Amino acid sequence: MSNPRVLCLGEILYDVLADQLGRSLGEVESWTSYPGGAPANVACALVKLGTSSGFIGAVGEDEPGNELVKLLEEVGVDTTGVQRHPEAPTRQVLVTRKQNGDRVFSGFKDYDTATFADTRLKAAKLPEKLFATAEILAIGTLELAYPETGAAVHQALELASQHNVKILLDVNWRDVFWKNPDAAPDKIRELIKKVDFLKLAKEEAELLFDTYDAGAITYRVNTLEGVLVTDGDKGCAYCLGENEDKLPAFSVPVVDTTGAGDSFVAGFVHQLLNYGVQNLKDAEIVKKIIAYASAAGALTTLKPGAIASQPTAEEVEKFLQEN
Repeated sequence: MSNPRVLCLGEILYDVLADQLGRSLGEVESWTSYPGGAPANVACALVKLGTSSGFIGAVGEDEPGNELVKLLEEVGVDTTGVQRHPEAPTRQVLVTRKQNGDRVFSGFKDYDTATFADTRLKAAKLPEKLFATAEILAIGTLELAYPETGAAVHQALELASQHNVKILLDVNWRDVFWKNPDAAPDKIRELIKKVDFLKLAKEEAELLFDTYDAGAITYRVNTLEGVLVTDGDKGCAYCLGENEDKLPAFSVPVVDTTGAGDSFVAGFVHQLLNYGVQNLKDAEIVKKIIAYASAAGALTTLKPGAIASQPTAEEVEKFLQEN
């Protein structure tokens, strides 16, 4: 695929999910691996909704890395920006699950967090031609935990700025990825100053801003064009184009919440491109965008795994008509 409209930069990995709900790490009897990593999830979800995407990140020269790159290609994600590291392994994350399906990131088997390939993304190898034709760059914050990949993030921001690419940041805070979690909030706040759209979970908003009021956050970071604050089954608060409101979540029988926030982001970006940033001044259009994103997120919780459970555009449209 050439000229993807959206670039998703960050980690692609295997979420190794506990098969038994409500058990601690030591009590889990069996595990199942699912492809994941927030930026990769967003890239795949976008293609399924009908928006072309490219993934930028690093995996190992190993079998898990081969499988993940193959998956991206099978879904239809542009892999021009994928780098392979000859020694560092592809990341696998142990994920235990609460009784209600909510997930807890529980470590990396026998590895240290800084030994994985996604920590070694090289700034000099980012393909500028992707940025020349892209419209949106979607990033997370986990990459800031590692100096080499952190430098690649800042190079990507520079390229995005040069080519007038809008930047969306999904905070996606995971303390287990950071060697020094206390350093994270300041680094994340600095990054937020350089982006156009900000998506946070309610807890992340409170951590970074001491409020989960989307309007207040938009006002405080006066360079933002939009803020989305999600709160699981309680819905989403937003401030977009000076339209501020809340939308309740759709009620669905949740099996696994992994990747739901990433599908929400994909739904938002897909509709943002459909309607155009200039139309965020229209309150009704903004409501439609958020409802679509919420539906994409809700549908992803109906099955286990992040990428395998993502809906198509037809499924989202049908769900919205029925709800």
